[in-house]
Amino acid sequence: MKTNHHSKLKPPPRTLFSCAFFRHCATPQPPSPSPPAAPTPPPLPLSPSPSPSPSHHPQAAPPPPTTPSPPPPPPPPPPPTTTGTKPSSSSSSSSSSASTSQSFTQWKFPLPTSPLRPSPPTRPPPPPLPLPPPISAANLQEVFHLAELQLSPGSPDPDRLSALHLLERSLIPNPPPEPPCPAELMRRIVNCMRTKPSAKPATKILFALCLAGDNRRVAVEVGAVGAVVELAMELDVTSAERALAALELMCTVAEGAAEVRAHALAVPVMVAMMARMEGRGREHAIGVMAVIFGGGGEEGLAAVAPPKEVARAVVLALQGDCSARCRRKGAQLLKLLQQSGDGRLDLSQEGG
Repeated sequence: MKTNHHSKLKPPPRTLFSCAFFRHCATPQPPSPSPPAAPTPPPLPLSPSPSPSPSHHPQAAPPPPTTPSPPPPPPPPPPPTTTGTKPSSSSSSSSSSASTSQSFTQWKFPLPTSPLRPSPPTRPPPPPLPLPPPISAANLQEVFHLAELQLSPGSPDPDRLSALHLLERSLIPNPPPEPPCPAELMRRIVNCMRTKPSAKPATKILFALCLAGDNRRVAVEVGAVGAVVELAMELDVTSAERALAALELMCTVAEGAAEVRAHALAVPVMVAMMARMEGRGREHAIGVMAVIFGGGGEEGLAAVAPPKEVARAVVLALQGDCSARCRRKGAQLLKLLQQSGDGRLDLSQEGG
Protein backbone atom coordinates (compact mmCIF):
# COMPACT_ATOMS: atom_id res chain seq x y z
CA MET A 1 0.00 0.00 0.00
CA LYS A 2 1.42 3.31 -1.05
CA THR A 3 0.91 6.39 0.93
CA ASN A 4 1.09 9.77 -0.75
CA HIS A 5 2.49 12.40 1.46
CA HIS A 6 1.86 15.89 0.26
CA SER A 7 3.98 18.62 1.68
CA LYS A 8 1.95 21.28 3.37
CA LEU A 9 3.14 24.88 3.03
CA LYS A 10 2.36 27.39 5.70
CA PRO A 11 0.73 30.50 4.38
CA PRO A 12 2.97 33.60 4.51
CA PRO A 13 2.13 36.04 7.27
CA ARG A 14 0.24 39.13 6.23
CA THR A 15 1.98 42.34 7.05
CA LEU A 16 -0.58 44.87 7.99
CA PHE A 17 0.43 48.12 9.66
CA SER A 18 -1.94 50.81 10.70
CA CYS A 19 -0.71 54.28 11.51
CA ALA A 20 -2.68 55.86 14.29
CA PHE A 21 -1.14 59.31 13.69
CA PHE A 22 -1.90 59.69 10.00
CA ARG A 23 -5.08 57.59 10.08
CA HIS A 24 -4.37 55.40 7.07
CA CYS A 25 -2.44 52.21 6.53
CA ALA A 26 0.33 51.44 4.22
CA THR A 27 -0.41 49.09 1.34
CA PRO A 28 0.85 45.58 2.23
CA GLN A 29 3.48 44.33 -0.10
CA PRO A 30 2.90 40.86 -1.67
CA PRO A 31 5.38 38.23 -0.50
CA SER A 32 8.04 37.29 -2.92
CA PRO A 33 7.68 33.74 -4.36
CA SER A 34 9.71 31.24 -2.43
CA PRO A 35 12.03 28.99 -4.40
CA PRO A 36 10.98 25.32 -4.77
CA ALA A 37 12.10 23.08 -2.00
CA ALA A 38 14.96 20.81 -2.83
CA PRO A 39 14.20 17.04 -2.77
CA THR A 40 15.18 15.62 0.54
CA PRO A 41 17.11 12.32 0.49
CA PRO A 42 15.61 9.42 2.41
CA PRO A 43 16.89 9.15 5.93
CA LEU A 44 19.32 6.41 6.83
CA PRO A 45 18.08 3.63 9.12
CA LEU A 46 19.12 4.13 12.71
CA SER A 47 19.51 0.38 13.43
CA PRO A 48 20.18 -2.60 11.16
CA SER A 49 16.95 -4.23 10.19
CA PRO A 50 16.73 -8.02 10.70
CA SER A 51 17.15 -10.09 7.68
CA PRO A 52 13.85 -11.21 6.37
CA SER A 53 12.95 -14.83 6.66
CA PRO A 54 12.58 -16.77 3.50
CA SER A 55 8.95 -17.51 4.35
CA HIS A 56 7.90 -13.90 4.51
CA HIS A 57 8.11 -11.39 1.72
CA PRO A 58 9.96 -8.25 2.54
CA GLN A 59 7.61 -5.31 3.07
CA ALA A 60 8.88 -1.94 2.16
CA ALA A 61 8.98 0.47 5.12
CA PRO A 62 6.94 3.60 4.62
CA PRO A 63 9.06 6.65 4.04
CA PRO A 64 9.00 9.15 6.83
CA PRO A 65 6.89 12.19 6.26
CA THR A 66 8.79 15.04 4.76
CA THR A 67 8.49 18.28 6.60
CA PRO A 68 8.72 21.27 4.29
CA SER A 69 11.25 23.94 5.18
CA PRO A 70 9.70 27.22 6.36
CA PRO A 71 9.68 29.96 3.75
CA PRO A 72 12.15 32.84 4.17
CA PRO A 73 10.81 35.99 5.84
CA PRO A 74 9.43 38.57 3.46
CA PRO A 75 11.75 41.46 2.55
CA PRO A 76 11.11 44.83 4.21
CA PRO A 77 8.85 47.16 2.28
CA PRO A 78 10.72 49.65 0.06
CA PRO A 79 10.75 53.31 1.15
CA PRO A 80 8.01 55.45 -0.32
CA THR A 81 9.02 57.18 -3.52
CA THR A 82 5.87 59.16 -4.17
CA THR A 83 5.97 62.76 -2.96
CA GLY A 84 3.20 63.69 -0.66
CA THR A 85 2.92 60.21 0.97
CA LYS A 86 3.78 60.25 4.62
CA PRO A 87 6.19 57.70 6.14
CA SER A 88 4.51 54.66 7.59
CA SER A 89 7.28 53.39 9.88
CA SER A 90 8.33 54.61 13.28
CA SER A 91 11.95 55.05 12.17
CA SER A 92 10.97 57.42 9.38
CA SER A 93 8.74 59.39 11.72
CA SER A 94 11.50 59.65 14.35
CA SER A 95 14.05 60.77 11.73
CA SER A 96 11.65 63.37 10.40
CA SER A 97 10.98 64.66 13.89
CA ALA A 98 14.71 64.84 14.59
CA SER A 99 15.36 66.77 11.40
CA THR A 100 12.43 69.05 12.16
CA SER A 101 13.69 69.79 15.66
CA GLN A 102 17.17 70.42 14.30
CA SER A 103 15.80 72.82 11.70
CA PHE A 104 13.95 74.74 14.44
CA THR A 105 17.09 75.04 16.53
CA GLN A 106 18.98 76.39 13.54
CA TRP A 107 16.26 78.91 12.72
CA LYS A 108 16.65 82.27 14.46
CA PHE A 109 13.56 83.94 15.72
CA PRO A 110 13.40 87.71 15.01
CA LEU A 111 13.65 89.98 17.99
CA PRO A 112 10.31 91.43 19.08
CA THR A 113 9.93 94.95 17.82
CA SER A 114 8.45 97.38 20.25
CA PRO A 115 6.03 99.99 18.97
CA LEU A 116 7.34 103.45 18.33
CA ARG A 117 7.35 105.50 21.45
CA PRO A 118 6.89 109.22 21.39
CA SER A 119 10.07 111.13 21.96
CA PRO A 120 10.27 112.66 25.44
CA PRO A 121 9.69 116.36 25.60
CA THR A 122 12.80 118.41 25.32
CA ARG A 123 13.82 119.92 28.58
CA PRO A 124 14.83 123.53 28.72
CA PRO A 125 18.55 124.12 29.15
CA PRO A 126 19.68 124.48 32.74
CA PRO A 127 20.11 128.02 33.97
CA PRO A 128 23.67 129.35 33.87
CA LEU A 129 25.68 128.94 37.00
CA PRO A 130 25.96 132.07 39.10
CA LEU A 131 29.22 133.92 38.98
CA PRO A 132 31.58 133.41 41.90
CA PRO A 133 31.76 136.30 44.32
CA PRO A 134 34.38 138.89 43.37
CA ILE A 135 37.62 139.01 45.25
CA SER A 136 37.67 141.35 48.17
CA ALA A 137 39.26 144.80 47.82
CA ALA A 138 42.00 143.99 50.34
CA ASN A 139 42.99 140.76 48.60
CA LEU A 140 42.89 142.43 45.19
CA GLN A 141 45.19 145.17 46.41
CA GLU A 142 47.71 142.55 47.48
CA VAL A 143 47.40 140.79 44.11
CA PHE A 144 48.07 144.10 42.31
CA HIS A 145 51.15 144.72 44.41
CA LEU A 146 52.58 141.23 43.89
CA ALA A 147 51.87 141.28 40.13
CA GLU A 148 53.53 144.67 39.77
CA LEU A 149 56.70 143.31 41.34
CA GLN A 150 56.79 140.23 39.12
CA LEU A 151 56.11 142.27 35.95
CA SER A 152 59.09 144.53 36.43
CA PRO A 153 61.34 144.96 33.35
CA GLY A 154 64.15 142.77 34.74
CA SER A 155 61.90 139.82 35.71
CA PRO A 156 62.31 136.52 33.83
CA ASP A 157 59.56 135.31 31.55
CA PRO A 158 58.29 132.54 33.93
CA ASP A 159 57.71 135.14 36.66
CA ARG A 160 55.92 137.43 34.24
CA LEU A 161 53.63 134.65 33.06
CA SER A 162 52.97 133.64 36.67
CA ALA A 163 51.92 137.20 37.51
CA LEU A 164 49.58 137.36 34.49
CA HIS A 165 47.94 134.07 35.43
CA LEU A 166 47.49 135.33 38.99
CA LEU A 167 45.71 138.44 37.70
CA GLU A 168 43.63 136.33 35.33
CA ARG A 169 42.40 134.06 38.13
CA SER A 170 41.59 137.07 40.32
CA LEU A 171 39.73 139.18 37.73
CA ILE A 172 37.95 136.62 35.55
CA PRO A 173 35.08 136.02 35.25
CA ASN A 174 33.80 138.49 37.86
CA PRO A 175 36.10 141.52 38.10
CA PRO A 176 35.43 143.85 41.01
CA PRO A 177 34.81 147.56 40.25
CA GLU A 178 37.32 148.66 42.84
CA PRO A 179 40.02 149.32 43.77
CA PRO A 180 41.28 150.72 40.44
CA CYS A 181 44.36 149.22 38.88
CA PRO A 182 47.57 151.14 39.63
CA ALA A 183 48.90 153.07 36.64
CA GLU A 184 52.31 151.38 36.73
CA LEU A 185 50.73 147.93 36.74
CA MET A 186 48.44 148.92 33.85
CA ARG A 187 51.43 150.12 31.85
CA ARG A 188 53.26 146.83 32.39
CA ILE A 189 50.18 144.86 31.38
CA VAL A 190 49.97 146.87 28.13
CA ASN A 191 53.65 146.25 27.47
CA CYS A 192 53.05 142.50 27.81
CA MET A 193 50.87 142.70 24.69
CA ARG A 194 53.99 143.27 22.62
CA THR A 195 55.43 139.81 23.30
CA LYS A 196 53.80 136.74 21.82
CA PRO A 197 53.85 134.39 24.86
CA SER A 198 52.16 136.95 27.11
CA ALA A 199 49.90 138.67 24.56
CA LYS A 200 46.91 136.38 25.04
CA PRO A 201 46.62 136.68 28.86
CA ALA A 202 47.48 140.39 28.70
CA THR A 203 44.61 141.20 26.32
CA LYS A 204 42.25 139.18 28.47
CA ILE A 205 43.28 141.09 31.61
CA LEU A 206 43.06 144.46 29.83
CA PHE A 207 39.50 143.75 28.70
CA ALA A 208 38.51 142.60 32.20
CA LEU A 209 39.98 145.77 33.75
CA CYS A 210 38.26 148.07 31.22
CA LEU A 211 34.86 146.79 32.34
CA ALA A 212 35.21 149.29 35.20
CA GLY A 213 35.02 153.01 34.31
CA ASP A 214 37.95 154.04 36.52
CA ASN A 215 40.27 151.51 34.88
CA ARG A 216 39.37 152.84 31.41
CA ARG A 217 40.76 156.23 32.28
CA VAL A 218 43.87 154.63 33.71
CA ALA A 219 44.37 152.62 30.51
CA VAL A 220 43.98 155.73 28.32
CA GLU A 221 46.52 157.60 30.45
CA VAL A 222 49.18 154.91 30.01
CA GLY A 223 48.77 154.77 26.19
CA ALA A 224 46.63 151.65 25.82
CA VAL A 225 44.67 153.16 22.89
CA GLY A 226 47.71 153.60 20.68
CA ALA A 227 49.10 150.19 21.68
CA VAL A 228 45.91 148.39 20.61
CA VAL A 229 45.75 150.24 17.29
CA GLU A 230 49.36 149.42 16.49
CA LEU A 231 49.29 145.79 17.65
CA ALA A 232 45.83 144.69 16.45
CA MET A 233 47.06 143.38 13.10
CA GLU A 234 49.79 141.27 14.76
CA LEU A 235 47.55 139.52 17.29
CA ASP A 236 45.75 136.27 16.71
CA VAL A 237 41.99 136.26 16.20
CA THR A 238 41.03 135.66 19.83
CA SER A 239 43.48 138.16 21.25
CA ALA A 240 42.56 140.75 18.61
CA GLU A 241 38.88 140.39 19.44
CA ARG A 242 39.52 141.09 23.14
CA ALA A 243 41.84 144.00 22.32
CA LEU A 244 39.21 145.63 20.07
CA ALA A 245 36.59 145.13 22.77
CA ALA A 246 38.85 146.93 25.27
CA LEU A 247 39.46 149.70 22.70
CA GLU A 248 35.73 150.24 22.18
CA LEU A 249 35.26 150.49 25.95
CA MET A 250 38.10 153.02 26.18
CA CYS A 251 36.38 155.09 23.46
CA THR A 252 33.48 155.68 25.87
CA VAL A 253 35.83 157.98 27.76
CA ALA A 254 36.26 161.39 26.16
CA GLU A 255 40.04 161.17 26.32
CA GLY A 256 40.00 157.75 24.70
CA ALA A 257 37.72 158.82 21.82
CA ALA A 258 39.89 161.88 21.15
CA GLU A 259 43.04 159.80 21.12
CA VAL A 260 41.67 157.21 18.69
CA ARG A 261 40.51 159.97 16.30
CA ALA A 262 43.96 161.58 16.42
CA HIS A 263 45.79 158.34 15.60
CA ALA A 264 46.79 158.21 11.94
CA LEU A 265 46.51 154.40 11.72
CA ALA A 266 43.14 154.09 13.43
CA VAL A 267 40.93 154.19 10.29
CA PRO A 268 43.10 151.95 8.03
CA VAL A 269 43.55 149.41 10.78
CA MET A 270 39.82 149.29 11.59
CA VAL A 271 38.94 148.90 7.92
CA ALA A 272 41.37 145.98 7.66
CA MET A 273 40.01 144.43 10.87
CA MET A 274 36.44 144.65 9.54
CA ALA A 275 37.47 142.53 6.56
CA ARG A 276 39.54 140.11 8.64
CA MET A 277 37.36 139.55 11.70
CA GLU A 278 33.96 137.92 12.07
CA GLY A 279 31.29 138.02 14.71
CA ARG A 280 32.14 140.15 17.71
CA GLY A 281 35.51 141.21 16.37
CA ARG A 282 33.87 142.79 13.33
CA GLU A 283 31.25 144.41 15.57
CA HIS A 284 33.92 146.04 17.77
CA ALA A 285 35.80 147.35 14.72
CA ILE A 286 32.62 148.93 13.34
CA GLY A 287 31.90 150.43 16.76
CA VAL A 288 35.32 152.06 16.90
CA MET A 289 34.80 153.42 13.36
CA ALA A 290 31.47 154.92 14.43
CA VAL A 291 33.27 156.70 17.29
CA ILE A 292 35.92 158.03 14.90
CA PHE A 293 33.48 159.44 12.33
CA GLY A 294 30.96 160.60 14.90
CA GLY A 295 33.17 163.14 16.69
CA GLY A 296 33.83 165.74 14.00
CA GLY A 297 37.05 166.50 12.12
CA GLU A 298 35.66 165.19 8.82
CA GLU A 299 38.17 167.17 6.77
CA GLY A 300 41.16 165.43 8.34
CA LEU A 301 39.48 162.02 8.16
CA ALA A 302 38.57 162.47 4.48
CA ALA A 303 42.24 162.98 3.69
CA VAL A 304 43.17 159.72 5.44
CA ALA A 305 40.19 157.57 4.40
CA PRO A 306 37.61 158.79 1.87
CA PRO A 307 34.04 158.19 3.10
CA LYS A 308 33.14 156.34 -0.09
CA GLU A 309 35.92 153.78 0.40
CA VAL A 310 35.02 153.31 4.05
CA ALA A 311 31.34 152.91 3.17
CA ARG A 312 32.16 150.21 0.64
CA ALA A 313 34.15 148.31 3.27
CA VAL A 314 31.30 148.62 5.76
CA VAL A 315 28.71 147.35 3.28
CA LEU A 316 30.87 144.35 2.44
CA ALA A 317 31.38 143.62 6.12
CA LEU A 318 27.63 143.74 6.82
CA GLN A 319 27.02 141.11 4.15
CA GLY A 320 29.01 138.58 6.16
CA ASP A 321 28.49 137.06 9.59
CA CYS A 322 27.02 139.86 11.68
CA SER A 323 24.74 140.01 14.70
CA ALA A 324 21.75 142.33 15.01
CA ARG A 325 23.77 144.71 17.18
CA CYS A 326 26.55 144.74 14.59
CA ARG A 327 24.06 145.68 11.87
CA ARG A 328 22.68 148.52 14.00
CA LYS A 329 26.19 149.86 14.50
CA GLY A 330 26.87 149.49 10.78
CA ALA A 331 23.72 151.41 9.87
CA GLN A 332 24.76 154.18 12.26
CA LEU A 333 28.24 154.28 10.71
CA LEU A 334 26.83 154.48 7.16
CA LYS A 335 24.64 157.37 8.23
CA LEU A 336 27.67 159.19 9.67
CA LEU A 337 29.62 158.54 6.47
CA GLN A 338 26.81 159.99 4.39
CA GLN A 339 26.76 163.09 6.53
CA SER A 340 30.53 163.46 6.30
CA GLY A 341 30.27 163.30 2.50
CA ASP A 342 27.89 166.27 2.36
CA GLY A 343 25.06 163.94 1.46
CA ARG A 344 26.58 163.07 -1.91
CA LEU A 345 27.28 159.41 -0.93
CA ASP A 346 24.88 157.07 -2.76
CA LEU A 347 24.51 154.10 -0.42
CA SER A 348 22.12 152.30 -2.76
CA GLN A 349 24.90 151.81 -5.30
CA GLU A 350 27.24 150.62 -2.57
CA GLY A 351 24.70 148.04 -1.40
CA GLY A 352 24.37 146.62 -4.93
